[in-house]
Amino acid sequence: MVSETAWWLRHLSLFILLFMGVPPVVRAGDDVACETLPSEIHIIKEEFDDLGRLQRTCSSEVSVNKCEGSCTSQVQPSVITPTGFLKECYCCHESFLRERIITLTHCYDPDGARLTQEGQASLNVKIREPADCKCFKCGDFSR
Repeated sequence: MVSETAWWLRHLSLFILLFMGVPPVVRAGDDVACETLPSEIHIIKEEFDDLGRLQRTCSSEVSVNKCEGSCTSQVQPSVITPTGFLKECYCCHESFLRERIITLTHCYDPDGARLTQEGQASLNVKIREPADCKCFKCGDFSR
């Protein structure tokens, strides 16, 4: 059994660490190096008929935005939490997505022949991409 004096000393030292030795917690919106950056991806879309047979495959290189970077996270002593530590984890995520219609311009039939006739030579696809990125508390999907 821990003596009352030892218990108070332990909690007093945690209290001192908590309020004097630890920098303030970064809150959502305090972006450290979280950016919205342009990137290139290769998109392939296949179309099938009602019986499940491949009709055409279309592809293209597309410029899209992505979220990249880091956010300040920390672990600090806590007398309130069961583990004795308070974890504040922040991640770089999209804060807003926008829809875009992109056109895939390289279309091929099931035999690999390039399609050139109108209505078959290209395919419009709807995508959602980040319009803005920010630091959010990890696991917080309520935004």
